[in-house]
Amino acid sequence: MSKIVIAIDGYSGCGKSSTAKAVAKELGYTYIDTGAMYRAATLHFLNNFVTISNPHEVDKALKNLHISFHYNPETGQQETFLNGLNVESEIRKMKISSKVSEIAAIKEVRKELVAQQKGYGKKKGVVMDGRDVGSVVFPDAELKVFMSANLQTRAERRQQELLEKGDMVDLEEIKNNLAKRDEIDSSREVGPLIKVSDAIEIDTSYLTFQEQVAQIVDKAKQIIEKEKSYAGNHR
Repeated sequence: MSKIVIAIDGYSGCGKSSTAKAVAKELGYTYIDTGAMYRAATLHFLNNFVTISNPHEVDKALKNLHISFHYNPETGQQETFLNGLNVESEIRKMKISSKVSEIAAIKEVRKELVAQQKGYGKKKGVVMDGRDVGSVVFPDAELKVFMSANLQTRAERRQQELLEKGDMVDLEEIKNNLAKRDEIDSSREVGPLIKVSDAIEIDTSYLTFQEQVAQIVDKAKQIIEKEKSYAGNHR
């Protein structure tokens, strides 16, 4: 079966990661969470008290940054490891959410992590979500999706996620955090959040989770069939 690269971009809190995971599972593809990579980098910078305005400190931190993903058969989930330690729970906390866009805006950080992300997609059969996957990491991806949702819906979803992890955060604080991240992500100099012209847009504000997954899977299958047909006609 022909394999493609699926790039999913969009605003924070609109369901990119959970949707991308489900799409990957449905298609038997590898899922790469770029958001987790930037969150892990943020945790690394905070743990090492890195002064982000100091190029030497940033460079030193990046040389000692090793991020990997491992499947946990007990939970059935992919988990993020930072320098050999499982940090999946830690990187989802509000203290990381409040700093991740700032760290992700650093040119050197993006250059390092984008290089790693490009490597993951060489063999195809990958679903990757983030902010600049369709525009920077995989500009030639066969399927590009841009996900959006209104701020209130995104904040309520994020609050529910945090509650499920035992983290109680005020809704207004979450809304302010998301609005700030939107602004930083969309206006940063390197790899800003944009909807590329050939991406299909999915507004998830009023869609069920199953509906948004089905839209992307259906589109992917159409493209895969077209690729198979093209290959068959050009043998």
